Amino acid sequence: MTVAPPGRRILLTGASSGIGRAAALMLRGAGHRLLLPCRDRATAAALAQQLGLDPNQTPVADLADLAAVHQLAAALLEQNEPIDSLVLNAGLQYAGAREPRWSAQGYELTVAVNHLGHQRLLQRLLPLLELSASPRVVITASEVHDPTSPGGRVGPPAGLGDLAGLAAGPGQPMLDGRSPFDADKAYKDSKLATVLLATELSRRLQDRGRDWPVLAWSPGLVIPRGTEGFFRHSRRHNEAGQRLFALLARDLLRLTASPAQAGALLAALATDPDHGNPGFAYWQNRLVRPGLLRLEQTMPSAEARDPDLARRLWELAEAIP
Repeated sequence: MTVAPPGRRILLTGASSGIGRAAALMLRGAGHRLLLPCRDRATAAALAQQLGLDPNQTPVADLADLAAVHQLAAALLEQNEPIDSLVLNAGLQYAGAREPRWSAQGYELTVAVNHLGHQRLLQRLLPLLELSASPRVVITASEVHDPTSPGGRVGPPAGLGDLAGLAAGPGQPMLDGRSPFDADKAYKDSKLATVLLATELSRRLQDRGRDWPVLAWSPGLVIPRGTEGFFRHSRRHNEAGQRLFALLARDLLRLTASPAQAGALLAALATDPDHGNPGFAYWQNRLVRPGLLRLEQTMPSAEARDPDLARRLWELAEAIP
């Protein structure tokens, strides 16, 4: 799998660390034009310096604040330059936390960053994607959205119910409105929401005669060396156990991908003509055997394929002021 020849203008969220940074380095090296929004000015300045970018290529927008997302989108719409690939990759997980954290608008932080901010950015930037000769949307999900997957079977399963929590508005710790707060389930639910976002986007585009490639994908279990990346938001919670898990999964059992390996896949999904087929597709970096993962097109979970749930989720998120 290769990165396509240079020429695409790519907006990639979550480029300051992990998979996103690895993908940005590869895309930068291939000559693609990048926009890499960061959550704060310090992160944006550091990323611009690391990648040798103009600071204008690393604008500031915290996905946990819908007002900040609006401001970023407004600035980009004013520039009126096409976006060829919109890559919604940023992700937050604070595993093990006992209490919920909240976004600027009062929504649980995991779903706010992983889903609500991304949907708002996507909706606002559709006019710039329409200016592209070959628009594409890529959304980083996770296998844990599927309760039948190895990761999805550990702990409470993903499940959005009737979205009563989201419908009730700010201050609800879980999307289903019924489960007690569980940080791991909140992450799983947010990743289920991202797959539903992709399926609903594809449906709405087809209704308008815009059959673009809309790709959701699972990078597999990605654990970097050191403290950055997978556990960076949850180190206060059982750090010793998390480090032991990383040692077992990454070094002994060889079940994981490195950020560089997963980043290469993300860069290819954003640019490779082989991934340019119209319509929705779900790709999974599947463990074939210890030490070998392979990106394969497959089916997301049954709940992720529910068109009524996808439509209701879109409408509820869209209605948030």
